[in-house]
Amino acid sequence: MTQFDLTRRGALAGAGALAVAATLDLPGLGPAHAQGVPVNQAPGFYRYKIGDITITAINDGFGRRPLEGFVRNAELADVKKAMEQAFLPQDALNITFTTLAIQHGGKLTLIDTGNGDSGAPTSGAWAGNFKAAGFDPKDVSTVVFSHFHGDHINGFRLKDGTAVFPNAEVMVPSAEWAFWMDDAKASAAPEAMKGAFAGVRRVFGPVAKDVKQFEAGKEILPGITAVAAPGHTPGHTVFAVASGSGKLMVMSDTTNHPALFVRNPDWSAVFDMDGPQAAATRRKLLDMVAAERMQVAFYHAPFPATGHIAKAGNGFELVPVQWSTAL
Repeated sequence: MTQFDLTRRGALAGAGALAVAATLDLPGLGPAHAQGVPVNQAPGFYRYKIGDITITAINDGFGRRPLEGFVRNAELADVKKAMEQAFLPQDALNITFTTLAIQHGGKLTLIDTGNGDSGAPTSGAWAGNFKAAGFDPKDVSTVVFSHFHGDHINGFRLKDGTAVFPNAEVMVPSAEWAFWMDDAKASAAPEAMKGAFAGVRRVFGPVAKDVKQFEAGKEILPGITAVAAPGHTPGHTVFAVASGSGKLMVMSDTTNHPALFVRNPDWSAVFDMDGPQAAATRRKLLDMVAAERMQVAFYHAPFPATGHIAKAGNGFELVPVQWSTAL
């Protein structure tokens, strides 16, 4: 057999060698790793440039969601097939969380804040990753929110009431504020949504008088324009970031995992408050960024959650950016 021959016997031998290696005390991991004990990765942050703007993706871990019932308008068998095609497990989906820190003109702006100390046990990595990236919460000048789901807002205020970003201006979509801060809507909300309304008030209540509301279609900060993207929530917003020839669309929750909802843009996730509207918004935005060859950033795509969108049949594909050690 030549060095390039890969026979079944050779493959099985290689698998056996890997099994033996898994029992060894490997450098940096130790024997606990071989016994299935979770091991932290390196800090989860990644920087890239959009013109003169520096973007840093900050990972906040993941939450595990059972696959059954996750897509409201597709058969479970079809969803499982899509997961299989993406080499993902067919029982549950690990939903990742990635916020953005934007450095421009001497200012540090955040888009969304992660789960804070209110998320799943596998999330809550944001603060450590933010610090590892060289940032300090007190240096954040502005926090911009895309919408008010807990995994986007809870990192702004800890469960004990502590404000995480003491010097930051707070900017929110006016349509989102109008919905979630409406007392009549909160009172009439179904039981499953009452916790979400309460969470919004817990996070924003202490600073409500200082919150700055913005309208879609306007530049809210230099180089950042709000774009209405309703459906996921009533005021859900995405952001066009532009500098020089660089363009990035921050897609927020336009899709959940791209393997499901970029490839199948008409599917609706259980989190979409208005499924048909969310699907129409999703297809419109994916069409636009594909046609304009804009770079995109997703909140729930595999880290570092950025790339480009290409048309593929009746759907689209996320083409990840090539990882680079240089800006």
